[in-house]
Amino acid sequence: MAMNGAQSLIHTLVDADVDVCFTNPGTSEMHFVAALDDVPQVRGVLGLSEGVVTGAADGYGRVAGKPAATLLHLGPGLANGIANLHNARRAHTPVVNVIGDHATYHKKFDAPLESDIEALAGSLNGWVRRSSSTADVGADAAAAVAAAKDAPGRVATLILPADVSWGEGGAPAAPVPPRAPRPVASAVVKTVADVLRGDEPVAVLVGGAGCREAGMRALSRIAKATSAKPFAETFPARIERGAGLPNIERLGYLAEQVAYQLDGVRHIVVAGTRPPVSFFAYPGKASDLVPEGAHVHMLAEVGDDVVAALEELADEVAEGVEPDLAPAQRPELPTGDLTPQNWAQVIGALLPEGAIVSDEANTSGLLVPMATAGAPRHDVLTLTGGAIGQGMPVATGAAIAAPDRPVINLESDGSALYTVQSLWTQARENLNVTTVVLNNRAYAILRMELQRVGAESSGPKAGSLLDLSTPDLDFVRMAEGFGVPATRAKTAEQLAEQFRRAVSEPGPHLIEAMVPPLL
Repeated sequence: MAMNGAQSLIHTLVDADVDVCFTNPGTSEMHFVAALDDVPQVRGVLGLSEGVVTGAADGYGRVAGKPAATLLHLGPGLANGIANLHNARRAHTPVVNVIGDHATYHKKFDAPLESDIEALAGSLNGWVRRSSSTADVGADAAAAVAAAKDAPGRVATLILPADVSWGEGGAPAAPVPPRAPRPVASAVVKTVADVLRGDEPVAVLVGGAGCREAGMRALSRIAKATSAKPFAETFPARIERGAGLPNIERLGYLAEQVAYQLDGVRHIVVAGTRPPVSFFAYPGKASDLVPEGAHVHMLAEVGDDVVAALEELADEVAEGVEPDLAPAQRPELPTGDLTPQNWAQVIGALLPEGAIVSDEANTSGLLVPMATAGAPRHDVLTLTGGAIGQGMPVATGAAIAAPDRPVINLESDGSALYTVQSLWTQARENLNVTTVVLNNRAYAILRMELQRVGAESSGPKAGSLLDLSTPDLDFVRMAEGFGVPATRAKTAEQLAEQFRRAVSEPGPHLIEAMVPPLL
């Protein structure tokens, strides 16, 4: 069958098991859009903004364990979506990022949307290629999928000029095997085992695939046998937790928290992540959070087979030791007006079995891990790169990747406004997403940071820039405008009743929880 470039691209994606495309297309991508009707195996999902598209691809990849494609319009489309691609980069999520461009012969005219797409894509530190001919598109697409899947996962960007897309002479290419995770040498494992057997206090910090069940069980065994302090990285891409799994504490966001957690530690064993650093620089405070005089030992670099290394280490130092598992235990349902504390107890008391939690609650969500430790087993997807506006689109992509599992989006009000258009996609696709927006009418985390950087001010101008109450935000009306049923809760009883109903009904729902700010 004769194919144009767009058709060969889509057939190649399908053959490589990429069957979902999140898109906000433009003129340069119209042949790709038309080709979707020729390949029914691909599910096209429309997002109303590029941040929704890229965030959904991130959420999908974290849950499905394979890439989705994005389809974005030229350099400005990529620029609009790059914040959530940054989060995907930090999460090591596999994403095949297809960017339409002007026809090759049109670029010399410097049309209004002309831009340096390679420079923008290069900032993601992933894989970038421009298809130069229709005949090459299939092979380029196969290479892009393999690059996205290369351990531990990355953003692979394929730039597709319009004439290369519409040109005839395309042919699909066979899938290219990705690079598997690198094995960790047994000598490295034995060296770390010797550190754990020593007399000095040790902490073990795990990230990446190590935050899944097998890695958490191995980490718990190691800690139980050696008295090492076990930690998961601060913002894991996906961490499995709940009753029947080890309850591993995450390293804190604030430098003071980390200092407390690592107090007295003389050795830090790192697996699948990097040694801890401060999220930001602060006047007079250290950026490196490794305690002074402590030694760092890399068990597994990012891209190594983290789980195999942890299991081998556990067998070395904890033979016959079983992991400590969290008991099934929920908080009692609270009563009274909502507070930054009791709303989390409602979620812990009612979290459904097998939930996927997209957590961007920020300052309002500090107590969520404690409240849900004994809830039924669930996965948590966190804000890996710190670029807010991730929670809603990540929940959207996760729901498409796992349609049989309830998705719970815990969302701060300020972050929600970056990608609130996600609600429309959830309604359009009838996704089982329950969004709880914590409306405290403030950028509360920035109030805290204002103090922490030594720039505390009680002046009206500074205060107004961190305030979201003039005018008040109405998330119920916003959600209804996007086609999502919505309610408002002011008390713990109302939140419990509304949350219970939302997770029991199909389709998306939003609950606006009115909570006071921490600061």
